[in-house]
Amino acid sequence: MTLSVIIITKNEEANLQACLESVRFADQWVVVDNASTDNTRAIASAFGAEVTQTTAWPGFGPQKNIALGLATQEWVLSLDADERVTPELASEIQQAMHAPSVHAFEIPRLTQFCGQWIHHCGWTPDPVLRLFRRGHAEFSDDLVHERVILKEGGPSRLVNRLLHYSYPTPTHYWRKLEQYSLAWAEQAHARGKTSSMPRAVTSGLMAFVKSYFFRLGLLDGSMGFAVCAMQAQAAFGKYFTLYCLNQQNASKKT
Repeated sequence: MTLSVIIITKNEEANLQACLESVRFADQWVVVDNASTDNTRAIASAFGAEVTQTTAWPGFGPQKNIALGLATQEWVLSLDADERVTPELASEIQQAMHAPSVHAFEIPRLTQFCGQWIHHCGWTPDPVLRLFRRGHAEFSDDLVHERVILKEGGPSRLVNRLLHYSYPTPTHYWRKLEQYSLAWAEQAHARGKTSSMPRAVTSGLMAFVKSYFFRLGLLDGSMGFAVCAMQAQAAFGKYFTLYCLNQQNASKKT
């Protein structure tokens, strides 16, 4: 069985080398870069990856479908640049690809926040569908929070975790929050969805209660509280942004 690893990037010079090193066992590495201004493309090329550059940003789903279209091997592993495949997971992936009747696998993911692994807050086990037979799946066209759509059957799940170094500092979280909130709101607005200030406030409060109490974020200590508070801000932010777009659209009509 052969494997293509696909990664979409933008200014990921701090992450990409370690990500690629963790999947050196693959047969092909595809990097689709969106107009990076740092050394991302040079790092990918030096490693031996096939690098394609896009100038316009079509959204996460469409960008990943571009990368998927460039994969040539029997199986595809989709990664983000801030993710790492452990040696144990690498061995499990290589074994899983020989499964005769399974076309896709979810991988449990463990995320680090400001240097601490988060084991609760709804962040763990966080199964993500990332490994699949080429030709049996594609990505949704969502601008954000894209998902893998299987053409038949359902996925199995691996045991070993994918490590996610997504938020080394709070600044990284706020940057992603702004990007994702705007993309989500624009997508929802384009589909005719509406929001209100009470909806935004309620969503933020419920997100905190759910993640801190029901999903046991309190067991992650002070960082768990921070994660739950930021998740509340994220929930408020996306519905508030949608509310603002609704208001702007209403003002234009009047």
